[in-house]
Amino acid sequence: MSALAVRGITKTYPAQPPVEALRGIDLDVEAGERLAIVGRSGAGKSTLLNILGLLDEPTAGSYQLHGEEVGRAGERRRDQLRTDAIGFVFQDSHVLGHRTVRENLGIKLAINRVPTDQRDGRVRSSLERVGLVHRIDAPGRLLSGGEKQRLAIARAIVTQPSVILADEPTGNLDPANSDVVLGLFDEQAQTGVAVVVITHDMRIAAWADRAVTLESGRFRPGVLTP
Repeated sequence: MSALAVRGITKTYPAQPPVEALRGIDLDVEAGERLAIVGRSGAGKSTLLNILGLLDEPTAGSYQLHGEEVGRAGERRRDQLRTDAIGFVFQDSHVLGHRTVRENLGIKLAINRVPTDQRDGRVRSSLERVGLVHRIDAPGRLLSGGEKQRLAIARAIVTQPSVILADEPTGNLDPANSDVVLGLFDEQAQTGVAVVVITHDMRIAAWADRAVTLESGRFRPGVLTP
């Protein structure tokens, strides 16, 4: 069974004339697969990621997450799946600068209703995996750019999701820190987590197990250079 399975997904925004952001998208992503979705600005990449992340609903089509139809699930169920099954990593790390590294992860666990006596162990385990346990009590504002993105990945994996959705996760990083981020995604994929990355970076397209190109709301063969 695929981790994600999308059939005939469309997304149309009301306007004169209507704007078709996605036009009949079909996509399967297997557990443990690293998928790169490549495309120019305006191709529909962020719209697709928002639908996969249950942040938006398709106009038409089917979206199954681990075999469950979720494209038009009720808001309570969508909230539960977003918090329990999906980890998000964005270009901007969204680290809380006035909170410590420990608190940044603790807040996420509190939102996910993880019992208090389990939180510290989860926090330390996630920070060890991204090489930040030595910064556990540092305020977020004092972290370097690379450290902030590693913290963002720790925040994504601390709830043990089955899918990671990343939007330009290396966009603000130098090559060395980009390699660290990709290595962390490798480790997640090896545990069976599906990793989907939206990117303009051809290095990520080469790194992924599979790369697809989104153009004008449709997938096209091959990888298009942005």
